[in-house]
Amino acid sequence: MSDRILGSIKKLKGQARITESNIEEAIKEIRLSLLEADVNFKVVKAFIDRVKIKALGVEVLKDINPGQMFVKIVHDELVSILGGGSPELHLKKDRNVILLAGLQGAGKTTTSAKLALYIRNKLNRKPGMVSVDIYRPAAMDQLVTLAKQNNIPYFAGTPQQKPKQILEEALVWAKDNMIEVLIIDTAGRMQIDDQLMAELTDIKSMVDPQEILLVADAMLGQQSVEVAQGFHQKVGLTGLILTKVDGDARGGAALSIREVIGVPIKFLGIGEKVAALELFHPDRLAGRILDMGDVLSLVEKAKEVIDDQQAQASVEKMMKNQFSLNDFLSQIQQLKKLGGIESLLKFLPGMGDISKQMKQMAPPDAEMKKIEAIIHSMTLKERRNHKILNASRRIRIAQGSGTQVQDVNRLIKQFEQTQKMMSGIMKRGLFFK
Repeated sequence: MSDRILGSIKKLKGQARITESNIEEAIKEIRLSLLEADVNFKVVKAFIDRVKIKALGVEVLKDINPGQMFVKIVHDELVSILGGGSPELHLKKDRNVILLAGLQGAGKTTTSAKLALYIRNKLNRKPGMVSVDIYRPAAMDQLVTLAKQNNIPYFAGTPQQKPKQILEEALVWAKDNMIEVLIIDTAGRMQIDDQLMAELTDIKSMVDPQEILLVADAMLGQQSVEVAQGFHQKVGLTGLILTKVDGDARGGAALSIREVIGVPIKFLGIGEKVAALELFHPDRLAGRILDMGDVLSLVEKAKEVIDDQQAQASVEKMMKNQFSLNDFLSQIQQLKKLGGIESLLKFLPGMGDISKQMKQMAPPDAEMKKIEAIIHSMTLKERRNHKILNASRRIRIAQGSGTQVQDVNRLIKQFEQTQKMMSGIMKRGLFFK
């Protein structure tokens, strides 16, 4: 989508103004890219019509070329189609209930744990979990396992109980244990049926949830819109959580849900790990699609994974010219927590072309793995002082890391150049804490 849209917009840069003829190709490419991404055709038509009307009616400002103006229009409409502002959870001050619904295999149980962690870590509220999926006993076991692994309070019902009985006991348990947000993992089916909807309706009337969130698989395609409509008509959804967004699914149909039924996307599941859940920001995603970057998300991500004390210690070592290969290894490991170099480039403005060029070269993250292997093959003494590495030791390190001696020599040379450069910056007073 990004390639098509940006490629067509570049052709507008040499134009004096926006006209119907010079945006015709850009409009066509945007329409095709959205349809190929599996966005609902009615949503595509409405989106294209709005972009066209705005583009032809806009006055191009001085010092801004038509290409930039068109990007702004497309960006604003993408934000609108994705849901406008960033929707948070609507919770009361005291006890709350969140009901998770969805088809079987969408990832409701794992999402329950992800949401509980988010509520505890980001909202500073005490979460609790309970499963009423009596039809798939493994679901209850999975929830208990996830709860124990992440130190999340849970109520364990049994498959022999009825969902209503489990909930009655869970509500008493939540009150006794001062649970502020109880997350209910409900049963799913391979498709929507009357029994599933009747059960969800009964649960809703019994617990009066503050949020009813549909957990939807981003890989479902156009079916995800129909699924969302079915659930919304029966139980009245308040939001969506899209799972498997990190996969190779086109995901456009899932993004159509907001436009078709008017329910906001609240979270994205971006990986299998329990911490891999992020709040959905329409403006940030639109910025990524149009290669405008997403620096805010990058900063938030960095704050979560980077150790402040370790970073401060590294700065002090650089200032004293004591930065070692061991410190360099620590920095590589922190970079990996952020997703690696290729992942970081997606968050930076104007990096689309560079990312493409890097794919044709040696993958930077593969090079990082090689560097890690080389440093890991050194003794702690060698990492702290690389100058003691003679020819025989370098051969041993190359053999231990599965690399060539030339790779070891190249790393040492590059590291020494970096040390020299950082030393120069410190001496000239160009680095500030």
